[in-house]
Amino acid sequence: MKATVFLGGGRITGALIAGLRLAGYSRPIVVHDRNPGKVRALRREFRVEVARDLKSAVERAEILIVAVRPASVAELLDEIGRCGAVSRSRFDRARIGISLAAGIPLKKLGPALGGGVRWARAMPSPVCRIGHGLTAVTYERKLSGAERGRVRELFELVGPVLEIPERRFDAFNSAYSPSHGYHALATLARAAEDAGLDRKTALTAGAHAFAEAILYWRESGQTLADLLQESATPGGTSAATMEAMKKLGYEKTVAAGLRAGIRRARLNAKL
Repeated sequence: MKATVFLGGGRITGALIAGLRLAGYSRPIVVHDRNPGKVRALRREFRVEVARDLKSAVERAEILIVAVRPASVAELLDEIGRCGAVSRSRFDRARIGISLAAGIPLKKLGPALGGGVRWARAMPSPVCRIGHGLTAVTYERKLSGAERGRVRELFELVGPVLEIPERRFDAFNSAYSPSHGYHALATLARAAEDAGLDRKTALTAGAHAFAEAILYWRESGQTLADLLQESATPGGTSAATMEAMKKLGYEKTVAAGLRAGIRRARLNAKL
């Protein structure tokens, strides 16, 4: 039986499989990784099948998910091509390939395996592990409407999906990462400790500042501008806090961080 095959058994593979299992995904899942410890852990936790080698993994694939580091993509595709696992003469139709590698464009994926694979790119969040991940997807032109629907349906099992042009992928990848939330929470909690709170109370206060504020924004239907005005009354403590952060370069720091992430993705494209 054809399967959803992951090439690479790292963190994002584990997060996606966890989210798929949580959603009741019952189709066979196969994982191939050169590190036997990774695949053993995934098999033990999620009942996945472990491919004995790359060729057998690719031959099982109906959907082939490339989940390796950007620097390893070219080598992996070359190895797949050499093992002869995607010859169109052996199959009625091309497989759907989905690359999770940040910065590697479709134009480098499409020619690598000839007509045996039709490609999409996806940027899933690690939060897909609990069914709340946000995923951006973009497609090769020759991917049919039905095939695009299958890609979207797969990621919709683990959270909302945005279809965006590939030219916007690098900016999305720099902006959507949950690392922003973790870093901001850790920074705010440390500052609250320095201001006199114990660590548990500092984390609780900081988590409320982010999580519950965003929840209210999403559920209230109010605009972000209205909520900012409502929460930072002129002359109040919140207004004083926000103004001081702005003067010290908070907005410029965030913008510089995003630009650095975009530069890194564009360097990946040259690998």
